[in-house]
Amino acid sequence: MISTVVTRLEEGIIALLLAAMTSLTFVNVVMRYVFNSGLTWALEITEFLFAWLILFGMSYGVKVGSHIGVDALVRLFPDRVQRVIGLIVVATGILYSSWLIIGGWELVSFNHMLEMEAEDSPLMLWFVYLIMPVGAALLAFRLAQVGWRIITGKQVGFNLADEAREAIDQLNHAGDGTADGDKTASASKPNA
Repeated sequence: MISTVVTRLEEGIIALLLAAMTSLTFVNVVMRYVFNSGLTWALEITEFLFAWLILFGMSYGVKVGSHIGVDALVRLFPDRVQRVIGLIVVATGILYSSWLIIGGWELVSFNHMLEMEAEDSPLMLWFVYLIMPVGAALLAFRLAQVGWRIITGKQVGFNLADEAREAIDQLNHAGDGTADGDKTASASKPNA
């Protein structure tokens, strides 16, 4: 239940941030090249939105297994050893997230105390920096979920994006006439 709510929240915020960045950049480009003016604060806000997108995206990347890593050596080990290595990776990631939460909260508190505004926009910096502890907490939550799946045997190790395997699968599907993993076309072909 909590995982579903967090997932929907992450997806919605990521989509909103991406749409806001794209729209703001488009409007600013049109204003600059068509009307010979522009929004002085647009670049700064776009940078803030991009930072928020990255920090929300890192936890979502753990959830969907889209982070890239080198696990060729890890895959040579038996499942039990892969689970131990996966738990070490998760523990290290949670430790890193904890540092980000603590450091981010200190940065937010410091900027809140100083009541500093951004350079070109009327945003308070403490609000802009709030994404650091929030994004790190979401990352820790997703890493804890991975750890739990490894402990309960639902997952062998830390899932990473396997671009080489995806490319090979796409070539295989292109060669046998299937698309997007549809095996029905190849299953109905007679063997030569």
